[in-house]
Amino acid sequence: MMAKATKKKTPKKPAEKVTKKVSEEKVLKKTASAIKVKKQDYIWATGKRKRAIAVVRYSPEGKGAFVINKKPLEKYFPYFEFQRVATSPLKLVGLEQKGDIIIKIKGGGIRSQAESIRLGISRALIKYSKDYRKVLKKAGFLTRDARVKERKKFGLKRARRAPQWSKR
Repeated sequence: MMAKATKKKTPKKPAEKVTKKVSEEKVLKKTASAIKVKKQDYIWATGKRKRAIAVVRYSPEGKGAFVINKKPLEKYFPYFEFQRVATSPLKLVGLEQKGDIIIKIKGGGIRSQAESIRLGISRALIKYSKDYRKVLKKAGFLTRDARVKERKKFGLKRARRAPQWSKR
């Protein structure tokens, strides 16, 4: 029988040694083009509360429109209390009618949605101007309320509720 001739495998060189040297000018051009930021006419931020997630787009050059899921504020939140909660950051900094706010929200209840909108607007205002941070923080609008519903455990009726015990 003939023995197979085995080829010696040459180890591949590491990628660092194989790379070609690129001129510094090309690298500078690439990084400069990556640094250029596209000018946006809006600022966006997210707010969360329980299961509600609000994506807020704030346009400083707007006329004062407040739209939630393609509905005006008064139609989406028919109760004044929720309207007040949602717009409270704008009133606090004095920008009620100075800019458009477009919000997409999903999940949670009506109260959670209003509070998530409040957090999202507060975060967008801070991106717009760092000066508003102190006022909004003092009012408690930047604190993310992290309380969520606890999961149900096996052997229990709810998260902590045990089945009723009977003696016989």
